[in-house]
Amino acid sequence: MANTPSAKKAARKIARRTATNKARRSRMRTFLRQVEEAIAAGDQSAANEAFKAAQPELMRAASKGVLHTNTASRKVSRLNARIKALGA
Repeated sequence: MANTPSAKKAARKIARRTATNKARRSRMRTFLRQVEEAIAAGDQSAANEAFKAAQPELMRAASKGVLHTNTASRKVSRLNARIKALGA
Protein backbone atom coordinates (compact mmCIF):
# COMPACT_ATOMS: atom_id res chain seq x y z
CA MET A 1 0.00 0.00 0.00
CA ALA A 2 1.12 3.56 -0.68
CA ASN A 3 2.76 5.22 2.29
CA THR A 4 3.87 8.67 1.19
CA PRO A 5 1.37 11.40 0.36
CA SER A 6 2.66 11.58 -3.21
CA ALA A 7 2.23 7.81 -3.66
CA LYS A 8 -1.31 8.02 -2.26
CA LYS A 9 -2.13 10.81 -4.69
CA ALA A 10 -0.60 8.83 -7.56
CA ALA A 11 -2.79 5.84 -6.63
CA ARG A 12 -5.88 8.07 -6.71
CA LYS A 13 -4.89 9.50 -10.11
CA ILE A 14 -4.29 6.02 -11.53
CA ALA A 15 -7.71 4.86 -10.30
CA ARG A 16 -9.40 7.85 -11.95
CA ARG A 17 -7.51 7.39 -15.20
CA THR A 18 -8.25 3.65 -15.22
CA ALA A 19 -11.98 4.30 -14.83
CA THR A 20 -11.92 6.87 -17.64
CA ASN A 21 -9.96 4.59 -19.97
CA LYS A 22 -12.26 1.69 -19.16
CA ALA A 23 -15.28 3.78 -20.16
CA ARG A 24 -13.57 4.91 -23.37
CA ARG A 25 -12.58 1.33 -24.27
CA SER A 26 -16.11 0.08 -23.58
CA ARG A 27 -17.63 2.83 -25.74
CA MET A 28 -15.22 2.04 -28.57
CA ARG A 29 -16.01 -1.68 -28.39
CA THR A 30 -19.74 -0.94 -28.51
CA PHE A 31 -19.31 0.99 -31.75
CA LEU A 32 -17.12 -1.79 -33.18
CA ARG A 33 -19.70 -4.42 -32.22
CA GLN A 34 -22.42 -2.51 -34.07
CA VAL A 35 -20.30 -2.54 -37.24
CA GLU A 36 -19.51 -6.26 -36.79
CA GLU A 37 -23.18 -7.11 -36.36
CA ALA A 38 -24.15 -5.16 -39.49
CA ILE A 39 -21.42 -6.95 -41.47
CA ALA A 40 -22.54 -10.34 -40.12
CA ALA A 41 -26.11 -9.54 -41.16
CA GLY A 42 -24.84 -8.70 -44.64
CA ASP A 43 -26.42 -5.24 -44.59
CA GLN A 44 -23.97 -2.94 -46.36
CA SER A 45 -25.88 0.32 -45.81
CA ALA A 46 -26.28 -0.32 -42.07
CA ALA A 47 -22.61 -1.35 -41.88
CA ASN A 48 -21.61 1.90 -43.60
CA GLU A 49 -23.65 3.98 -41.16
CA ALA A 50 -22.22 2.13 -38.16
CA PHE A 51 -18.72 2.46 -39.61
CA LYS A 52 -19.12 6.23 -40.04
CA ALA A 53 -19.98 6.45 -36.34
CA ALA A 54 -17.24 4.03 -35.25
CA GLN A 55 -14.34 5.56 -37.15
CA PRO A 56 -14.12 8.83 -35.16
CA GLU A 57 -14.63 6.85 -31.95
CA LEU A 58 -11.64 4.64 -32.77
CA MET A 59 -9.46 7.62 -33.60
CA ARG A 60 -10.56 9.40 -30.44
CA ALA A 61 -9.53 6.36 -28.41
CA ALA A 62 -6.17 6.41 -30.18
CA SER A 63 -5.64 10.11 -29.50
CA LYS A 64 -6.47 9.58 -25.82
CA GLY A 65 -3.98 6.73 -25.52
CA VAL A 66 -6.47 3.88 -25.08
CA LEU A 67 -5.26 2.36 -28.38
CA HIS A 68 -2.07 2.80 -30.35
CA THR A 69 -2.64 5.02 -33.39
CA ASN A 70 -1.53 2.31 -35.82
CA THR A 71 -3.87 -0.22 -34.19
CA ALA A 72 -6.82 2.12 -34.65
CA SER A 73 -5.84 2.79 -38.26
CA ARG A 74 -5.49 -0.93 -38.94
CA LYS A 75 -8.92 -1.65 -37.46
CA VAL A 76 -10.51 1.12 -39.54
CA SER A 77 -8.82 -0.14 -42.69
CA ARG A 78 -9.84 -3.76 -42.18
CA LEU A 79 -13.44 -2.87 -41.32
CA ASN A 80 -13.66 -0.69 -44.40
CA ALA A 81 -12.32 -3.52 -46.58
CA ARG A 82 -14.87 -5.95 -45.14
CA ILE A 83 -17.73 -3.50 -45.76
CA LYS A 84 -16.59 -2.98 -49.35
CA ALA A 85 -16.45 -6.75 -49.84
CA LEU A 86 -20.15 -6.96 -48.89
CA GLY A 87 -21.07 -5.01 -52.02
CA ALA A 88 -18.93 -7.13 -54.35
